[in-house]
Amino acid sequence: MKRTKRLIATLLILVLCILTLPVTALCVPAMNVEAEAALLADYDNNEILYEKNAYEKMYPASTTKIMTALLTLEAVDSGKLKLDQVVSGSSNIISDLRDDGSTQNIKLGEQMTVENLLYCALLASANEACNILAEAVSGSLDGFHALMNQRARQLGCTGTHFANAHGLPNDAHYTTAHDLYLIARAAMGHAEFVKICDTAEYTVPATNLSPARRLYTTNYLLSSQIIPGYTYKYATGIKTGSTDEAGHCLVASAVKNGRTLVSVVMGAENVQKNGKLERKSFSESQRLLEWGFNNFTRCVVLDANSPACEMPVTLSREADYVVLHPEGELKATLPYDLDTSKFEKKITLNAKSVEAPVKKGQVLGYVAVTCEGKEYGRMNLVALSDVSRSNIMYSLDRLSKFFKSPITKLALLVLVIFILFLIARRVFGFGPRRQNKSHWKHKAYRGRKRR
Repeated sequence: MKRTKRLIATLLILVLCILTLPVTALCVPAMNVEAEAALLADYDNNEILYEKNAYEKMYPASTTKIMTALLTLEAVDSGKLKLDQVVSGSSNIISDLRDDGSTQNIKLGEQMTVENLLYCALLASANEACNILAEAVSGSLDGFHALMNQRARQLGCTGTHFANAHGLPNDAHYTTAHDLYLIARAAMGHAEFVKICDTAEYTVPATNLSPARRLYTTNYLLSSQIIPGYTYKYATGIKTGSTDEAGHCLVASAVKNGRTLVSVVMGAENVQKNGKLERKSFSESQRLLEWGFNNFTRCVVLDANSPACEMPVTLSREADYVVLHPEGELKATLPYDLDTSKFEKKITLNAKSVEAPVKKGQVLGYVAVTCEGKEYGRMNLVALSDVSRSNIMYSLDRLSKFFKSPITKLALLVLVIFILFLIARRVFGFGPRRQNKSHWKHKAYRGRKRR
């Protein structure tokens, strides 16, 4: 018996210890990415989960090639180009390149398909491949650069300006971590882009001026073929970038348990750690992606089946009000430790009341879901059922509104004034008098007098 009591006491003490742990022990661990700028987003729901200097303008290096690929694939979609179309570069192929830039040594006049040029640009980061694609899409490099900036504006990029198709340093060539995410998100809508970015190795067939080329991805999250130690089994892309001016950049994507996350790391460094060179763009991207997968979950924050409020209904004998509920289920990606009891629902109705007839599903307002000042989404509020109209009440209402109309009131006022005027004239006899017709006839006679 004593042993049982001691055991129970020990368990109670253990429970009390757990309950009195600091709240921070149960919270999502803080994240600080070791890079100049970073961002993590839930791709499926377009929700930002983490930001660090995400709107600061920075050199993008070869992550620029994501936009180049996007415009190329959009030209394919529009029928302007075909993936199997053979193109070759003009004399501008190396006009703005430099000797230390990444290349696949594509020669002037070398013939290659659009698809293989995309592999050269996205896997091996070949700068000359981007210039060839740019001319194929727009006819000139300058025209393509203008198209890049136009498309960036259309995507909502506010801190981006492109001066080339490949990403080599230029004072007029910059973007932000947030804008890079917007561009990558648009590109990920193309199956060909996703396929290429998720490829570790690829062989470009022999061309008229070159034997076959074996390409290896520069994204070490996908493959350890070149640099081991960074492979991330959930990684699916996307693009690296590195120059002295930009530092080391990586736009990465990963899929785990049906969820897709996109990370952007810009301005990372390579540092010596335990006698080895650590490439922070890869290690920090993996850490950021894992942090997102492990500490966020998809939750229902608004149930479509829960009544939200009631709205008064006029012109109906059937009901005085109609029940409103959300048009659908609203979900959000939330930290595991977020207290959902703190969520607030702010209801906005289109009017104070609605006239019958009301149709089931009719949109009558919306509800916004917020928590601690952040809005997690909004949903239309719709009628739960039909409410019929009373024809008698409708007729009386229209008659009442007719007589309450300012124009009707003015017309009635003028009519009343006119009637009162006629009555006053009749009673008091003012106004022009009628003359006796015989008097006028007498006055008007001018015949001769008899003598």
